[in-house]
Amino acid sequence: MARRSRRSLFAALAVGSNDGSRERLRDRYFPNVELTTHEGKKVRFYDDLVKDKIVVINFMYADCEGICPTITANLVEAQKLLGDRIGRNIFMYSLTLSPEKDTPEVLKRYAKMHGVKPGWLFLTGNPDDIERLRRSLGFSTGNLKLDKDKSNHIGMVKYGNERREWWGMCPGKAKPTWIVESILWMDDTKEKQPGA
Repeated sequence: MARRSRRSLFAALAVGSNDGSRERLRDRYFPNVELTTHEGKKVRFYDDLVKDKIVVINFMYADCEGICPTITANLVEAQKLLGDRIGRNIFMYSLTLSPEKDTPEVLKRYAKMHGVKPGWLFLTGNPDDIERLRRSLGFSTGNLKLDKDKSNHIGMVKYGNERREWWGMCPGKAKPTWIVESILWMDDTKEKQPGA
């Protein structure tokens, strides 16, 4: 019952989405900066990764000794639970907070070390572009001193359906099943949920 109510709420929020609001959201929150995947491919953030897709986004860095390994492990489990939907109708993106160090090669090793499957990209790019994305996507805090130290990053996972303009966040340290449930709130394909 709660799931139906959420879907109804999301559907109501999406009414009128052809009034230019999608373009305003894109311009404000989804800068179309160039990034490089862990596979060495150049992509545009909005055009190639977000537009018309259901996405899962987090920020991390490869040599993080704090929350990154736990969040990555939780997202690996979420990827397993979502199965072949990842890379087909749900896409996962992890952006480095340390683009100076996290080259595509470093990110490729990190993805392999964690057993990441296709459909999940690790991304790096120009440090100013990464910072712009971090802020525009809501991965920053109002405490400027705390925000300056990237090892204190907020550890959230953003998920959304760009076409529908539905967005949310959940803690990356949440149980993988809860992360999956949150992601599936965005899925309007009516596909049966894993384990249902």
